[in-house]
Amino acid sequence: MSDEQSPRRLVAVFASPTAEMLSRFGIELGFHVTVVEPDPTQLGGTPRPHGDRVVADLTAAEADEHTDVLLTDHHRPEIGAQLREALAGKSRWIGIVGNPRNEGPHVAALRDLDVPDDEIARVHRPVGLNIGSRTPAEIAVAVLAGLIADRNGRPGGFDF
Repeated sequence: MSDEQSPRRLVAVFASPTAEMLSRFGIELGFHVTVVEPDPTQLGGTPRPHGDRVVADLTAAEADEHTDVLLTDHHRPEIGAQLREALAGKSRWIGIVGNPRNEGPHVAALRDLDVPDDEIARVHRPVGLNIGSRTPAEIAVAVLAGLIADRNGRPGGFDF
């Protein structure tokens, strides 16, 4: 099965407003969306109306070679552990949101966990198309468009 015909899976790590928008738009674009939230106090108990799944860890998300993993918050203390787990798996693509002008906190977090630099380099940042995204909805649109471009072998305007 070619990548164009393969299942599109998206794992949004951390239940954030950006993850919510990724779920809404991703499902419409044919992605099977799973939200990973390791901290149950962050879920707020609200039902998830967009057809996505919510699980407590990446293992339960069942990421495979058709899966794109995106950490939707770069301020959480769990970013190192979550990225290390994603890097150990089979995911097609791994990224973390954040300002492209600054080194992401994920670099130090992964180094503190003794993750080699070549593995750290597999984590994409910035993510999404360069459209000046500011809001969670704009970030989701940029990320999903970028993932579609990448899956289709197109540059998609990732240059910053």
